[in-house]
Amino acid sequence: MAWQDNFHSRFVAWMKIILPLAALGLLSTLFLISRNFDPTKSIPIAEIDLEQRAQDQGATNAAFAGVTRGGDEVLLKAEAARPDADDPRLIHAETISAQIKLKSGAVIDVTSDRADMHQSRYSATLEGNVVLETSTGYRMTSDQIDTRFDDLYAETPGPVEGYGPPGDLSAGRMVLQGDQAPDSAHLLFTDGVKLIYTPQISEE
Repeated sequence: MAWQDNFHSRFVAWMKIILPLAALGLLSTLFLISRNFDPTKSIPIAEIDLEQRAQDQGATNAAFAGVTRGGDEVLLKAEAARPDADDPRLIHAETISAQIKLKSGAVIDVTSDRADMHQSRYSATLEGNVVLETSTGYRMTSDQIDTRFDDLYAETPGPVEGYGPPGDLSAGRMVLQGDQAPDSAHLLFTDGVKLIYTPQISEE
């Protein structure tokens, strides 16, 4: 009986040592087979100047839409847009694509690198690689084009060049505006117009 009590006491004493050691061994094994993790490294975040972003109000993939007095639809999209620091009514936008849908069914597409839009004046100035294309076959390029949102009106203060149904043409100035006749518009080229006429070849 004394031997059994002695054995039991020793067994309990050894288990008090062995079991904690075994538990430590299992825990260390879990850490070894887990993914390497360095607690000294910070959590990866996007490289963004948060303070600057908080100060700069703006939007990405912005869109501005409206209707002219004549009922023509105007849609302007920009990859990025932000208000001016001094005048919040002035919007600076980048990578522009604009479309004007005339009531007559004709469509005018305009693209540019950037634009400054003034909300209270219903106007916009598009600059940098400006391209104007019409569904009637004209494609003109310029450095700048000034447009309005309340009326169908756009003009280039500088030279333009491109082509249209008559042929290749260039001019010192181009104006797009609504005509007096309803549901119509026309392009006007002035200041030294040069046209290389391309006769239409009959398919017969």
